[in-house]
Amino acid sequence: MQIDQEMKAALLAGLPGFRPELPEETVNALCAFGQAVIEQNKVMNLTAITEPAQVAKLHLLDSLTLTACLDLEGKRLIDVGCGAGFPGVPIAIASPRTEVTLLDSLGKRVAWLEEILPQLGISARCITARAEEAVADRRESYDAASSRAVARLNILLELLAPYVKVGGYVAALKGAAAQEELDECKNAMKMLGLKLESVTHFDVDGADHAVILLKKVSPTPARYPRRYAKIKQSPL
Repeated sequence: MQIDQEMKAALLAGLPGFRPELPEETVNALCAFGQAVIEQNKVMNLTAITEPAQVAKLHLLDSLTLTACLDLEGKRLIDVGCGAGFPGVPIAIASPRTEVTLLDSLGKRVAWLEEILPQLGISARCITARAEEAVADRRESYDAASSRAVARLNILLELLAPYVKVGGYVAALKGAAAQEELDECKNAMKMLGLKLESVTHFDVDGADHAVILLKKVSPTPARYPRRYAKIKQSPL
């Protein structure tokens, strides 16, 4: 695949603030996936962002913010509500020793990821399921659970926390409303066995993006997560 130079230039320009040690073949692999998303978007609704430089900044670099905040080498990560594969796929590319699971409820998206990732030499497990249902046989079995652009934090935490083992992390990639969403979550954190570890801010194309890390300090009670309709109706 011919690498889009506009995408690569935008990615390289942003990398020093994230993961400056990425070798060129990794940068090329990130761009190859970015281009695959743009191409597939012509026939499937994956993203509203289709301009190569913007894909580099708002998808690839934004996903890599997590690798700047959390050492995932040799760890198990589940990306809940992965959509077109963000942040899970860029993490799998940038940190190949991370065992990445991609979870989404939309079968067509997951089928595309299952098809394209082996073609690009990217290793990740793909699962089609709702987050509150897939946890049944995966409870507290991951070192980290991530999510981006899925739901407000007070809803998201109940979906993510049950996947994470004690001592692991919930990682939410958020925008300018990160602190406001955190303020809504004090009760949810307490009930789910989570404690705020850090909030790291990044300038992504002039906008404030934040990675919220919460440490799992005690097991999440078995009654969580509830059905999604119930979570949305009455967040913890």
